[in-house]
Amino acid sequence: MPDDATAVPSAWGELTRATTTLTSGETLIHDWYDTSAADVADGDPELMLRATDPDAAAALLPRVAAFFADRAGWHRRATDAVVAEFTTGEPTADDLAEAADDLVLQTVEVLPEGDVVLHLDDSCGKHFLDGYWPAVRFDAEDAVAEVSVEA
Repeated sequence: MPDDATAVPSAWGELTRATTTLTSGETLIHDWYDTSAADVADGDPELMLRATDPDAAAALLPRVAAFFADRAGWHRRATDAVVAEFTTGEPTADDLAEAADDLVLQTVEVLPEGDVVLHLDDSCGKHFLDGYWPAVRFDAEDAVAEVSVEA
């Protein structure tokens, strides 16, 4: 492993440089740090820090702290943004509440410029086709910058 595989300790678990080992035995080293599945508490999202060295990853931890200081607020703003983006007309309070319950936070991704992307999972399968999930990008000022669907 390269030197940049050094772990980054945090209050949310140990973050390490993400890798994938192919069936050929070759190991791919990704351009992010993340928590291992073993470190993620039940119901907590995976953390992904877009960085290629431990110092850069550690520099993103204050944004993670900002997220966890108001996790429920960020989640609700994200689900409201998804509903607003994909609903024709004005969403009802019931639409917003249903999405908040059904769209479960899977991954919190922090980008080098301070943007935070929340990747959501459709827990009931009635909002998005199987294999697709919504993502909401917040800019460095915590405003919704983009709502997308990923596959």
